[in-house]
Formats: sequence, C-alpha cells, structure tokens
Amino acid sequence: MTAFRIIIPARYGASRLPGKPLLALASRPVIEHVYDRAVQTGAEQVIVATDDPRIADVAEGFGATVSMTRSDHASGTDRLVEVVDGLDLPADAVIVNLQGDEPLMPPALVVQVAGLLSASPRATMATLSTPLRDADEWHDPHVVKVVTDHQGRALYFSRAPIPWDRAGAGGEAVALARRHIGLYAYRAGFLRDYPQLPVSRLEQLEQLEQLRALEAGVTIQVADAIEVPGPGIDTAEDLLAAEARLSEEGA
Repeated sequence: MTAFRIIIPARYGASRLPGKPLLALASRPVIEHVYDRAVQTGAEQVIVATDDPRIADVAEGFGATVSMTRSDHASGTDRLVEVVDGLDLPADAVIVNLQGDEPLMPPALVVQVAGLLSASPRATMATLSTPLRDADEWHDPHVVKVVTDHQGRALYFSRAPIPWDRAGAGGEAVALARRHIGLYAYRAGFLRDYPQLPVSRLEQLEQLEQLRALEAGVTIQVADAIEVPGPGIDTAEDLLAAEARLSEEGA
C-alpha cells in the first residue's frame, strides 16, 4: 500500500456553521468522526491542524496528534503548508488533505487518492470525482464540476455547468461532467512551493483554490471515486443528514 500521511485542517469560524468541528454528531464531535475515518486508512501519521484551542483540546482528548497553526491562513491548503514545513519529509512524500467537516468520507477514498498520486509521477496533486446525478447538480453553483483530458488530468474546475452543451439540450454534457470531491493528495515538495505560486484571478472569481495550482501549470490527476462519499457538513441541515446516514450505518 502507498505510504502517506493525513492532515485534517479544522477551523472554528466557519461562516455558515460556526464551530462545526465540535458540533455533536451521533453523540461525538464531528472532528472525532473525521479522525476515526482517517485512522482506519492505515496512514503513517494523522495530524489535526487547527488554530483554535477549543478544537485542539477536544482532539487531544480523543487521542489525536494536534499541530497548532496560525490564525491568518486563507485556506486549508495554507494550513497544510505550515504543518508540512515543520515535518522532515522528502519532496515526494504523499500528504492527504482530509477536511475536518467530512465525517462521512469513506476511508477507501483516502487510500485511493493517495495511491492515485503515487502512481502518477507527472502529477503533484491528485483528487477524485463522481458522475453527476442530474441536471440540477450540473447547474448548482455549490456543486464543483471538473473536466479532464483523456489521461484523467484536470483541465478545469468550475461552479458553472461545464462542459456546456451549445445545442442547449444538456443531456450529453451532464453525462460527461463530473462532480469534484474535495479530497486532495499532494506531494510534500509541492506544498512547500505553494506559497510562492501567484494568486490566481480564476481562483478568486470561482472561489476555488485548486485553480491557483492549475493556472500555474501544475498537473492534477483525477479519477472516479470507487465509492460515493456521504455529505460534508456545511449547514445545520447537513448535520441532520449526516446523523441520519450514521444511524442507517449503525454507527
């Protein structure tokens, strides 16, 4: 199996659902569910990266290794960079970014994305996607779409419906489109170089940080996920949906 480490960025001040890493989900905090799934992957190391002592205290309480980071990071990737800077890792070491609000991420997908990067020597990032369920998802700006080339390398990510069907029917475009899953694997060397990449206008327009890497010419390898992940936690409704999903799974 591919050797990899997992870093879980977790912040308290989410705009839509403040404090969500600490909210109760099936009688345990959200962040604990994420950590448990990370441990199930067999990763060499799992680190919770946060700037909030409340999250750090809870994470250390259930046995997690915690890295306290600065509070001024603009993104989860920037938080990863700070953690990786403090680790003595070779440039080709694989780091998986598992978001702290993804308590229903299947461990198999974490293993898959790490293996995808390891098997793609020309890539410095890897991520996953799933087919869209319907045209409503294609049009939904909260659903990030990705288009790839024949080798599975990302051409573009967008909140807009891509690829666009000029004929207007949309059926073939929906069949070709893929929903991006916000799960990334990086090489440690790329993360160390990331702060030097120029901020991208595309990134700012779409509010998608992976476009900074893509516009800079970084190869992002994409594959269809071997499982469909459960919903992340962005709203109170998402929390209820996750509760119901865990109840179905008997967790």
